[in-house]
Amino acid sequence: MKDIEALSAHGGEITLGALHPIECAATAADASNTLAMLVRRDGETLTALLKRLDKAIALAYEDGQFIDEVHGGAD
Repeated sequence: MKDIEALSAHGGEITLGALHPIECAATAADASNTLAMLVRRDGETLTALLKRLDKAIALAYEDGQFIDEVHGGAD
């Protein structure tokens, strides 16, 4: 999960947990932006969720695509 590692190494953060009313969400942010907000899918493992988050971080930096499943959609 190289993109999560790179984000963390440059002062960014990820969070994993409940985000009312969502039972489990994973988010990633750097000093300036929220890069991704993902909702854990039915039957999805935490490992799979983190891998999706890693890909979403790459999309944000490479293509400027910010995924927000919490509020419905992507920018």
